Amino acid sequence: MSTQKEIEKAITQATGEKARIVDFLTAGGGCINNSRIASLKDGRQYFVKSSPGGAHYPGMFAAEYKGLELMAATNTVRVPGPVAYNNHYLILEVFTECVQLGEWLEMLGRQLAKMHLATRQSQFGFDSDNYIGSTPQPNTWTDNWLGFWRDQRIGWQLELLSGKLAADDPIFNLGDRLLANMDNLLGGVDEPAVLLHGDLWSGNAAAVDSGVPIIYDPACYYGHREAELGIMRMFGGFGPRCEDAYHEVWPWENGMEERIPLYRLYHEMNHLNLFGRSYYQACIDSMNQLL
Repeated sequence: MSTQKEIEKAITQATGEKARIVDFLTAGGGCINNSRIASLKDGRQYFVKSSPGGAHYPGMFAAEYKGLELMAATNTVRVPGPVAYNNHYLILEVFTECVQLGEWLEMLGRQLAKMHLATRQSQFGFDSDNYIGSTPQPNTWTDNWLGFWRDQRIGWQLELLSGKLAADDPIFNLGDRLLANMDNLLGGVDEPAVLLHGDLWSGNAAAVDSGVPIIYDPACYYGHREAELGIMRMFGGFGPRCEDAYHEVWPWENGMEERIPLYRLYHEMNHLNLFGRSYYQACIDSMNQLL
């Protein structure tokens, strides 16, 4: 069966309405997958992410579908409605970006806080491993946040770097010291796990309809809510208006500012693994700051 026929069948089964694709239009998307808009004979449209190298990223679309499904179920912040998936494609509802309202940042902050509040639970992790960009992201269920972040986030990124940098590179000495010091950094965290978007930089958020927020391309897992800020602050785009609005709904805990560099470091290390030396000094600086 051709990919087009597969997609038509998947839409038909998911919606209960016969789907016949009459056109594909190229859409903006990331560097990993191809993104297209599928136009149907009856006028409906769907966003289709496909991966010609799907075998290289097993489970990517299944995990993204699950994350979008879980976020949508909270009825808080809007996400593209997931329609169907397999190992080679993900089908989502189409949305059209528009100008952000003056209160867009505040709306996003409040909605994000409500999503976190609605998804509180005791364990950290996710039903499956997934990806942060194209990097595999382990999500084994763990009762302890300190252990989860130490082993499955910072420790994991160091392990990936060990295959790319010399064994005596200073980053590994700093990294080992940081892992040993993790109790001092996260030992005081006593909050529930919440559903995180996981990769909420400014390029993964927009405005739709009358200017309300929508977020997409998640790397979901259940974690400490402050970890969301690690990537939100890394490239700008949100700022204090968004964070202050979040605080109105669910106040931030004391010591947050001391922990944010540790949460940002995970993404800096991931970018070092993905894109190379241009992120090396940022990692070194963050490790020194934390030590």
